[in-house]
Amino acid sequence: MAGDKAGRQPSQPYLPDLHIRLRSELGRIDEQLRALLSSMDRLQGLLDAVVAISREVELPAVLHRIVTTAMNLVGARYGALGVLDESGEQLKQFIAAGVSEREREALTRAGLPRGLGVLGHLIHNPAPLRIDDIQGHPASAGFPADHPHMHTLLGVAITVRGEIYGDLYLSERIDGQAFDVHDENVVIALAGAAGIAIENVRLFEQIRLGAEQFQRLLLPTLPDLRPFTAAAIYRPAAEPSQLGGDWYDAIPMPGNVVAVVIGDVVGHDLQAAAAMAATRNMLRALVFDQRSPPGAVLAQLDRTLEMITNNRVTTTTLARIEPEGSGWRLRWSTAGHVPPLLITRERSVTYLLAEPGLPLGVDTEQPRPDHSRLLPPEATVVFYTDGLIEHPGHPIDESLSELAGLAALHAALPLPEFVQALADQHPSDGHDDMAILALRTPSA
Repeated sequence: MAGDKAGRQPSQPYLPDLHIRLRSELGRIDEQLRALLSSMDRLQGLLDAVVAISREVELPAVLHRIVTTAMNLVGARYGALGVLDESGEQLKQFIAAGVSEREREALTRAGLPRGLGVLGHLIHNPAPLRIDDIQGHPASAGFPADHPHMHTLLGVAITVRGEIYGDLYLSERIDGQAFDVHDENVVIALAGAAGIAIENVRLFEQIRLGAEQFQRLLLPTLPDLRPFTAAAIYRPAAEPSQLGGDWYDAIPMPGNVVAVVIGDVVGHDLQAAAAMAATRNMLRALVFDQRSPPGAVLAQLDRTLEMITNNRVTTTTLARIEPEGSGWRLRWSTAGHVPPLLITRERSVTYLLAEPGLPLGVDTEQPRPDHSRLLPPEATVVFYTDGLIEHPGHPIDESLSELAGLAALHAALPLPEFVQALADQHPSDGHDDMAILALRTPSA
């Protein structure tokens, strides 16, 4: 027994040391876990930031998003992005965030930064720049009057296709600490993604402009339609790189008669644009048969398209306006298209609601209904595509009512300004392209 007691006594003094080592090791593990969680949060934040930037499809929105996202990632109070001009020596654009309205007005009065001081240093030396004391930096040139006072700076260049596009500047961490190497690394990673996003938006813009120019080449310039006056406008969808199938046409015919067409081929691609061009050209050839009513012409068009093309579903309205008595007679047939809008000289607005018939490309055996309406002098008939009124958040009746109100409000305008006003203030969400053609009968 005595020997057992003697054998246990030497181990007891080491127990406190073991507890100390265990606590130290647990503390170290806790710190590593916290650091790991922080790194994971930063990585997730960076991934979320890249996704957010990539969603923008307009260059101004992308540039502003880059600045605000960088600020959020490192907890900066101020952020800015300077875009270089073609020479690469001066700034042509400066997007600032975090400043008050008064400070923004003061910066606007001072004009663009001239590329001096630490900003100029980063322009001419595009390596990442991290400064704990701006005033103490050898390149510091001070701040303009009314400029927010800043101590710290983190600057990173943004490169697009191997060339410096601009510089991203961050200043003053909200927690009062200086920017550290982790901040620098995450902003460098963001700058890489930002360069790709900027290049993508520039490519989208080129594609969008090319698509819009191509679409406009397919649409006619309205001819002289006297005694009528007419105006038309086409607006592409807000989504970049989309070709549309919307078209319009107006064809003068003998005897003071005019044929008017508006249509929309289903789809937003090159095939839709090609189908639109083919349909429009065929219809142009068919409308000169004035002995056939518009419904018969559309029926013949539908059969022709079925025989010689891989036709897509198309909605259209074909109308013919011809003299009758002291006024004018509108004869029309609709293939699944939205109803025309009639506005009288007294600004009375009416939708010409009638049996629409099936769209082209659905069933060539179904009859094509014809409709007729007497038009008074100085009446305006508005033909349009559904991109003018469709909005997923609004019932179609609400959009039609809003369009009628806009038409009544602007009815006294000359027709070019009238269609411009409808296109500018349309009730749709802009997801689809739109075409508008308005025709006005002469006075008595």
